[in-house]
Amino acid sequence: MTALPASGREWHLVARPHGWPKSTDFALREAPVTEPDEGGVLVRNKHFSVDPYMRGRMNDVKSYTPPYELDHPMDGAAVGEVIASRAEGLAVGDHVVHRLGWREYAQMPAMYATKVDGSLAPLSAFLGVLGMTGLTAYAGLFETASFKEGDAVFVSGAAGAVGSQVGQLARIKGASRVIGSAGSDDKVKLLTEEYGFDAAFNYKNGSIREQLKQAAPDGIDVYFENVGGEHLEAALSSFNVHGRATICGMISQYNSTEATPAPRNLALVIGKRLRLQGMLTTDHRALMPRFVEDVSGWLASGELKYRETTVEGIENGFDAFLGLLRGENTGKMIVTLN
Repeated sequence: MTALPASGREWHLVARPHGWPKSTDFALREAPVTEPDEGGVLVRNKHFSVDPYMRGRMNDVKSYTPPYELDHPMDGAAVGEVIASRAEGLAVGDHVVHRLGWREYAQMPAMYATKVDGSLAPLSAFLGVLGMTGLTAYAGLFETASFKEGDAVFVSGAAGAVGSQVGQLARIKGASRVIGSAGSDDKVKLLTEEYGFDAAFNYKNGSIREQLKQAAPDGIDVYFENVGGEHLEAALSSFNVHGRATICGMISQYNSTEATPAPRNLALVIGKRLRLQGMLTTDHRALMPRFVEDVSGWLASGELKYRETTVEGIENGFDAFLGLLRGENTGKMIVTLN
């Protein structure tokens, strides 16, 4: 058996951020690497994910997932190679996805590691387009929003990992019109020229409500919410009767230190008979086999495209996370380990 390294680095949360996270809220520390326990595996991580929901876990508040503990390693999605195994079904050299990211080496019971097939796509794709991010788009559009052929779909944060996949899935399944918002002119160009959106706009270039009305003159039937705030107000204004919204994220509010106002036009929900529904991907894990089959097929055919923003080196993990919150990524934000 190959000798194991003595130690590896891992990111710890050392203070609860107030507003925007600071580098002093985090520490990169050395931790010993040991043989796996009986029934367990040791994984050398190749990539880990940074995601908007992680900002909420840095607050000490009750939520759908426990907050990060101070002076403990943070966690999140990761993909890596098994380098030691004491478990049936997983061998040295296998590639697995798991939840112990933000570190170079991860030891866990084998039941918490899922073997993946690197022939379907690059390994990093299992954190994005073929991972929980992709499942969020798939389940949020088809189950939560009850998408049907002919719907007009609006996606906020449409150049991000989830939003870009939502828009493309809607197009593939016969949407009458797909509209996206993004935070730069380059991202808008990407949405229309590469991802096949019918229209897109830069929300920084003027009134979101007016830009959406111009992009969707016949209204919208489905809204996939990633941003919140003015975007939700604009969607409520443009909804057709019996419109449906999947409330997936509200990244514009995650670093707010004061209460954010509710949409001023929320009463439109009544007359338009709208359905606004929150979603968590964990409620839809049963869809995973069908999701992987469908999405891997669309990737192979070229119908579905994706982008990743890669930050090299575990030492740059905090910078990657902050860049994500600032919208510096196009597609999935990935930290690749050297």
